[in-house]
Amino acid sequence: MEFREYEVLYRDNLLNDVVPFWLNKSEDKDFGGYFTCLDRNGEVYDTDKFIWLQCRQVWTFSMLYNEVEKKQEWLDFALQGAAFLDKHGRDEHGDWYFSLNQQGAPLIQPYNIFSDCFATMAYGQLFKATGNPAHAKIAKETFFNILQRRENPKGKYAKAYPETRPLQSFAIPMILTNLVLEIEHVLDAFVVNQCIKEGVDTVINKFYRAEFGMILENINIDGTFSDSFEGRLVNPGHGLESMWFLMDIGLRNDDKELIRKATDISLALLEFGWDQQYGGIFYFLDIMGHPPQQLEWDQKLWWVHVEAIVCMLKGYLHTGDIRCWQWFEKLHTYCFDHFVDKECGEWYGYLSRQGEVLLTLKGGKWKGCFHVPRGLYQASETLKQIAEKRHLQHQN
Repeated sequence: MEFREYEVLYRDNLLNDVVPFWLNKSEDKDFGGYFTCLDRNGEVYDTDKFIWLQCRQVWTFSMLYNEVEKKQEWLDFALQGAAFLDKHGRDEHGDWYFSLNQQGAPLIQPYNIFSDCFATMAYGQLFKATGNPAHAKIAKETFFNILQRRENPKGKYAKAYPETRPLQSFAIPMILTNLVLEIEHVLDAFVVNQCIKEGVDTVINKFYRAEFGMILENINIDGTFSDSFEGRLVNPGHGLESMWFLMDIGLRNDDKELIRKATDISLALLEFGWDQQYGGIFYFLDIMGHPPQQLEWDQKLWWVHVEAIVCMLKGYLHTGDIRCWQWFEKLHTYCFDHFVDKECGEWYGYLSRQGEVLLTLKGGKWKGCFHVPRGLYQASETLKQIAEKRHLQHQN
């Protein structure tokens, strides 16, 4: 297939399959917000509402309105989700709960800051669409709350015994490198640049370990390697997602060296994480080759693969490295053969190592309206840019 054919395919899957699935199936017309626990056909099988998925869906439909088409239906859909969050999402300290029941009563305390991260994204994107200063205010308040809590994100809810083996997690700096770009329009330039500088340094100079050529999920507080289950853990999907975040930063800052570095790390992560026997990317691996503690280590997950597609396309766009395009085509074939549900719409989330569907759900506690639509949008836009770049090169 040619670049334009891929572009059309990804845009069609986004706008004529994935977006209508959520738009038509997930709205709670009685209490507001969204149902995310949807079976293969889009029927609701559980009514609990997970704040981070509510926020992700507000972000998705705000982004579609801002970047794809000014469809009032999309904006209204985002606004009704935000209205539910305004009313029920936070505790008295301004921290975002993890989950609520259908009516909006809290179920699980705000035990980490991932809900806050996606609330920041949601309201930053919504502010772009509405110009409502109340949306910008929530985005900024939540962002600075994250900065205050990032050294101890779980606070009193942390399970680890203090000081015996204190570790830094990759998840927070990874998210912050993208988050700050998402809300750059509501922050002072100094704050943005400082966060970007710190985030890139942390990812490249601390969690990326040159001795392994890999990004680790956890390191010691002093930045050294921890020879433990947690310290040896590699999540290839996290690494690949973070690398396209860094490519976006490299493009913003005209930093070709950073883009090249992120591309090289991405290629190494794919080589390490790819299942040579059955295809697809492993969920978790041990850097030393020991058995991982996660029993789901060999499953193939939707978000890992769609983020890998985006990463490879951006790597190819910015560097022209043919290996990125070869990996894209391999990933594309795997995803459209295994994850895409051509009969009922959307993507499956969970496959066995052999590529068989483990769960037929389209949404649940962890899978919602985010990675697939964001990935399809990013892929189609990047394919469009690749085609335009190639056309210009041929003209010259």
